[in-house]
Amino acid sequence: MAKRILVVEDNDLNRKLFCDVLRSQGFAVEPVADGLDALERAREFVPNLVIMDIQLPNVSGLDLIEAAKKDTVLRTIPVLAVTAYAGKGDEERIREAGAEGYLAKPVSIGPFMQAVRALL
Repeated sequence: MAKRILVVEDNDLNRKLFCDVLRSQGFAVEPVADGLDALERAREFVPNLVIMDIQLPNVSGLDLIEAAKKDTVLRTIPVLAVTAYAGKGDEERIREAGAEGYLAKPVSIGPFMQAVRALL
């Protein structure tokens, strides 16, 4: 059975790119555009990995990661954080929130797939 990946990304082009690349590699993908829907969709979809944009409207990806890590159903699911705002200290804050992986945008396909496979 294909590994399941939840992609939480508000940017339509990035979300489509991530999903297309993952599907081409045989993964089952569930895209989520609105971070407010992310945790509920994760509980329904039960992914093997969550790819989480940090800069989302309405809610921070950091807050979503922290909430997922406190949730008894979601806490064991690894999170790969992706962000365009990769400033000093950002990776540390993101990892402290509970993300197991971190990539700065723009994301290249090779390192992206390497990070995905490492967390699965």
